Amino acid sequence: MEIRQLNYFIKAAELLHFTAAAAACFVTQSTLSQQIKQLEEDLGMLLFDRMGKQVKLTEAGNVFLTHAYQIMLDIKKSRQAIFELANMVNGELKIGVTYAFSSLLLPALTPFSEKYPGIMIHIEYGTAGELENKLKMADLDIILAFHEQRDSSGFEMQPVFSSKIVMGISKENPLAKLPKISLKELGKLDLILPSKGFSSRDLFDEIFRKNNIIPNTRIEMNDVHSLLSMVESGNWATIINEKAISTWENIAAVPISDKKLYKQAFILWQKGVYRKKSAMLFVEEFMKVV
Repeated sequence: MEIRQLNYFIKAAELLHFTAAAAACFVTQSTLSQQIKQLEEDLGMLLFDRMGKQVKLTEAGNVFLTHAYQIMLDIKKSRQAIFELANMVNGELKIGVTYAFSSLLLPALTPFSEKYPGIMIHIEYGTAGELENKLKMADLDIILAFHEQRDSSGFEMQPVFSSKIVMGISKENPLAKLPKISLKELGKLDLILPSKGFSSRDLFDEIFRKNNIIPNTRIEMNDVHSLLSMVESGNWATIINEKAISTWENIAAVPISDKKLYKQAFILWQKGVYRKKSAMLFVEEFMKVV
C-alpha cells in the first residue's frame, strides 16, 4: 500500500469518476485505474463497482475510505512534526479563536511575533463548533475559546481563567451607573446578542428559559466586535463575559444580581496528538498576558 494509491483512491471516491479523479491527481486515467486495482489486490477486496466511466463505492470501499482519510491525516501530522524538528521555531501556527476571545488574543500577538519572527501566524475566527471541526482535521493547531467543560470529547482542555457574565452597556447610558441588574429587568431592555449557535448565546437562552423570561432581543449578530461597537455608541444592552469587554473603555460591566454566572476560558488541543513547538511557545506567551 502506497501513499499515492491512497490519494488516488480518496479522489476517486470523492468524485466517483476515474477520469475526473485522474485529472485532479495530474495522472493518466490508466495509471490511476492500475494503482487502484493494485490497492484492491493488496486488500483482497473490491473497493469500487465499475460501471463504465462511472464508479460506485462498494461496502468495503466505504469502510476503507474512513480509514484512508485518517491515514492521510496522520501522515500530515507526522510530516509537520518532522518539519518542526528540522526547522525549530520556524513554520506556521494556525490559531482558532471564538469571536468573544478576540480582544484577549491581540495583546499576545505582537510580543510573540517579535520574539519568534520565523513563525507565520494564521488567525481564524469562528464559532466553537466550526473551529473544533477544523482542529480535528489538523487545519488548526490550537483553539482559544470560552467553552463548556462537558463538551470535551476528543480534546484536551487547558483552563485559562473564568469570567463573570455581566450586562454590557455604554457608559453614557444612565443604566451604566446601576450597582447591579436582575435578569427580569435585563430581559425588558432592548438587547443585541450573539447569534444562536454561539456558546455564549446558548448559555443566555438557557438562563432565561430556566427563569421563565422572554428577553426583548432586537438584534442578533455573528460578529462580536460589531456588536460591541453598537453597544458602545448606542442605547443597546448586551449580555457578555466581563473579560470580553476589558479593552472597551466606553462600555460598562453591570453585574447580574440573580446569581453569579461565569464562562470558563480554555485552550483546546486535539487529544493524543503531537503538539507543535510553535503552539506551545505561543501558549506560554499568551499565559503571560492573561
